[in-house]
Amino acid sequence: MANAASRRLFWGTVTSIVALDLVTKYFAESVLSQRPIPVIGDYVVLRLVYNQCAAFGICLGPAEYSRWIFLALALLALIVLGSMVRHTPDSDRVRLLVLGLLVAGAVGNVLDRVRSAQGVVDFIEVGVGSYRWPTFNIADSAITVGAVALAISLWLEGRAKSGETAKEAGTATS
Repeated sequence: MANAASRRLFWGTVTSIVALDLVTKYFAESVLSQRPIPVIGDYVVLRLVYNQCAAFGICLGPAEYSRWIFLALALLALIVLGSMVRHTPDSDRVRLLVLGLLVAGAVGNVLDRVRSAQGVVDFIEVGVGSYRWPTFNIADSAITVGAVALAISLWLEGRAKSGETAKEAGTATS
């Protein structure tokens, strides 16, 4: 990444999201340990929950071992994402932004796993009545948005390349 603007976009995204994640988790542990706070009635509630497992409470074996397994997987993901960042052209600012979201989310949750045996701090709960989405945090949101955006980006890139290949094949046969 030679372009300074591209570097600033990527690192600015990572820094901003990690900082926001840390501040909101500090708030959650400081304020929400006494009681949950309804934001929009029962639809959106700030409620402190610790998650030793992965998204949606998915565990690999006992929860205390899941912490280390998911820490290792997150570190591996950061290595893969770092490689993707290095190989992304400076001109692909959307991809760099998306990778910044993914890196920031992974770093935010890795910091929690290293910091405490209680697990990742989750505090945003949404739902209707007894139908609740699993409690999540800012890092989880960054990972989700980043993963969906990366999947769309890669899909569109694949479609564009297959269209170019089809064009070339059509030109070569005529």
